[in-house]
Amino acid sequence: MSRQFLLRLATLFLTLAIARQVIGAEIEIKTNFVPEGAREQLPLDLLNLAFSYDAENKYRLTQHHENVNQERLRGMVNDGQISIMWVGTRPDLEEDFIPIRVPLFKGLLGHRIFIIRNGEQAKFSQVNTLQDLLALSAGQGRYWGDTPILENAGIPVVKPVKYPNLFHMLDGERFDYFPRAVHEPWDEVASRPELNLTIESDLMLVYPMPLYFFTSKQNQALADTLERGLLKAIDDGSYDEVFFKQCCNSGCNRTNQYSKPKSF
Repeated sequence: MSRQFLLRLATLFLTLAIARQVIGAEIEIKTNFVPEGAREQLPLDLLNLAFSYDAENKYRLTQHHENVNQERLRGMVNDGQISIMWVGTRPDLEEDFIPIRVPLFKGLLGHRIFIIRNGEQAKFSQVNTLQDLLALSAGQGRYWGDTPILENAGIPVVKPVKYPNLFHMLDGERFDYFPRAVHEPWDEVASRPELNLTIESDLMLVYPMPLYFFTSKQNQALADTLERGLLKAIDDGSYDEVFFKQCCNSGCNRTNQYSKPKSF
């Protein structure tokens, strides 16, 4: 076997090895469809930030062609159609999936202010205790993680499956208020000027509700990569930079308009 042949063979193997690394270097990460707007931008930005700490691989974020409800999303993560989801945690989720226990919104998801009908602020200004609030009904997604929290507190809850329906149902007087995390209601109300909705100014409902990334139990490597990246971002301060930038963009800084909100 000639020396020239061996050299060519070695070059071929080296080329194939490099090609294999390049092909395998870009990893597709598929998420649920994310509508336009700042409300869902923070999780996407944090995904990109966490993956940036993995020097050995490149990641490409893609989205499912439609936004699916949480019940369907769970099935799609389990069978690999979607790589990762971000939802408010609850015990059954942490049992069925791998949680990355970094609260993406620093716990703000459990600080709820209300979308109400325009002209009904006086009704809410008369609420001084949680018991008073129980006389009013809330609207929540049927499969959302905090819906059982409200129900266990005795709050009457109307539970459609689809998120967009909640705004029309509130406008149509199917329930009295729609609790939203402090970063959420501003864009939601502004983007629906045809509906008679506004943001309640006196009350805040507070409960533990961290929002985590979750992967399937078959995707431990992805969970580990995400956790390492997020912890590094926290250590070097880049997590806070992304968080506070998005917090300002999404409007949670506007809660300073409240003089003395009553919290339950």
